[in-house]
Amino acid sequence: MISFLLTLLTLFQPNCMQPDVDRNAQERHLFTMVQLNCENLFDCRHDSLKADTDFLPDGAYRWTPSRYWQKLNRIGQTIISCGDDSTAWQLPDLVALCEVENDSVLYDLTRRSALRKARYEYLMTDSPDERGIDVALLYSPFTFRPTSHRSVRIPTIGRMRPTRDLLYVAGLLQNGDTMHVAVAHFPSRRGGERESRPYRIQAARLLCGLIDSVRAVSPHAAIIVAGDMNDYTDSESIDMICSQNMIDISAHATGKNGAKGTYRYRGLWGSLDHIIISRTLYESVEDCFINDAPWLLEKDTRYGGKQPRRNYLGPRYKNGFSDHLPLVARFRLAW
Repeated sequence: MISFLLTLLTLFQPNCMQPDVDRNAQERHLFTMVQLNCENLFDCRHDSLKADTDFLPDGAYRWTPSRYWQKLNRIGQTIISCGDDSTAWQLPDLVALCEVENDSVLYDLTRRSALRKARYEYLMTDSPDERGIDVALLYSPFTFRPTSHRSVRIPTIGRMRPTRDLLYVAGLLQNGDTMHVAVAHFPSRRGGERESRPYRIQAARLLCGLIDSVRAVSPHAAIIVAGDMNDYTDSESIDMICSQNMIDISAHATGKNGAKGTYRYRGLWGSLDHIIISRTLYESVEDCFINDAPWLLEKDTRYGGKQPRRNYLGPRYKNGFSDHLPLVARFRLAW
């Protein structure tokens, strides 16, 4: 399966590089958004300002260059597999990534890994997160051209640790319309869900403020929010975002191979990852699903069934992909 995907990537150009397609076929263009938590996509070098020593060759995870490059290629393969093969292979237009360490990691992913022929560009944050993890947006320059971007810092409250910035990107589609994208990775549930809940609400409050600022200029703006919110669909933080005339189109997303969520904890599926859109986009939604390709799954030997084929279980290296499965949303946009 993996070699097949790599062959497809070599043979086909990114989305819009098909100039001979009949004009009528382009009236409704398939536009794909992917959201993926990469599970600790660190490089092998120490950042003296960050607590990243576990992911060094002599650290607790024995994070060697060979493991790093294997990880990059597997993330690339995962993204490729989220493309559409209904006519010709079409790669995702936008990919929201969580748990990526720095610019060098994104450079290696887009220029030197299995993903290199996709010709993705990227934007990312530089957050105060103690471990040094950030969020990023990969985009195909053939179908999305950024016009502005910025990071939104989330002030800490109480005992809240510094967390990931929100990434906001506005860009032009091929039809000249503007798409607004926000990538988020809310504070974790460390210390317990109830105790940490105010921190995620704080992040949601800042995200709602960002949505309001976009609509103050463009009341009918097309907005996509994607990321690992560390909360479920019925959580207060997600309710707060959806109260801004937004819809969680990933609320009931499932996979074809049994996944009922993007993450599995103690044998139970759940979705901490979300794709939330403005109502102005809702009629354009074709589908939203979890990519649970068989090679992204493994047996859950403790609880039964299948689970994401993760890279680490504690400090034990499992040579997998990620502990999260990717979310895929596809839109039919007038071109």
